Amino acid sequence: MISVLIGVLIIVVIGAICFWAIDKFATDGRLANLLKLLVVLVCLGAIVQRVLPLTY
Repeated sequence: MISVLIGVLIIVVIGAICFWAIDKFATDGRLANLLKLLVVLVCLGAIVQRVLPLTY
């Protein structure tokens, strides 16, 4: 259980770093929004993949 929490925390930190990088380096606002949406979807997918085996 602790390893799952640590994994989710790592995913959230990496997502936050990606958000910061997108804000800093993306010049087009629409592209930045699309990239942020992609980061959110990938992070949510990774979190669900980590948590889903706990339900069985």
